[in-house]
Amino acid sequence: MADVRSPDSEDLVFRRGKLRKRDDPAFELYRDALEHLDDLPRVKRVLLELGRLYDPVTNGPVLPSAVRRQVLEQLDGGLLKEARQLLAEAFKTYGRKPEPP
Repeated sequence: MADVRSPDSEDLVFRRGKLRKRDDPAFELYRDALEHLDDLPRVKRVLLELGRLYDPVTNGPVLPSAVRRQVLEQLDGGLLKEARQLLAEAFKTYGRKPEPP
């Protein structure tokens, strides 16, 4: 399987006067879902958790319910490639840095 990373997976943030690796549980959850798309119960739990996490940039969930529903419909229909594409796009969107106003 191809290595799935966020657009800026090695992104560093300035915290407490030092550059540190960005720690965000959503990145790990996205990676887990993408790596285990063939395990539907596991993916359902991961997507539910992503929907519960708050994204302060968008003022909403990390994974919108509409995207979650689409991914699950694709998986139920056996369309792993399409589900992977939807989830990877959502991951890429979430991983982008916010643009200054």
